[in-house]
Amino acid sequence: MNSVQLNSCEFISHLQTDLFIKMQFMLLFSRQGKLRLQKWYVPLSDKEKKKITRELVQTVLARKPKMCSFLEWRDLKIVYKRYASLYFCCAIEDQDNELITLEIIHRYVELLDKYFGSVCELDIIFNFEKAYFILDEFLLGGEAQETSKKNVLKAIEQADLLQEDAKEAETPRSVLEEIGLT
Repeated sequence: MNSVQLNSCEFISHLQTDLFIKMQFMLLFSRQGKLRLQKWYVPLSDKEKKKITRELVQTVLARKPKMCSFLEWRDLKIVYKRYASLYFCCAIEDQDNELITLEIIHRYVELLDKYFGSVCELDIIFNFEKAYFILDEFLLGGEAQETSKKNVLKAIEQADLLQEDAKEAETPRSVLEEIGLT
């Protein structure tokens, strides 16, 4: 009986360590190869980031749609998924779980959809600050910090309210408005 419990505990322990993905970076780019968003969780020079981005965009875009969404690249695994005209591409360590990474990508897309209401490439282009903010609320240092969509969206909503309050405080008012005559 103890050996069965021990094996169950070992399994759960192993499962828990598999659930923590240490992402190296995330790239969002269009079918035309235009970079729309990039988040790096490892320190690299700008030159190296550009080289990696160029190489991965070319590699992913050259792959056929029916091909596997995982590929080995250097000493990392690349996990990518296409949603409409955007590719979401993540680099994870060799021992990390690709399927969990796909779920992380999907959760980020769900968060973007909820916030923007059916997100499209233009939403990312014109509201890139919000796209980064949503990503930062969801991932911290390349690891999922909050898996609840509701909690992430609540934090974003609160930040939006703070931003609106700050804008209202900055808006100059006329003397007549201040004394209540308008």
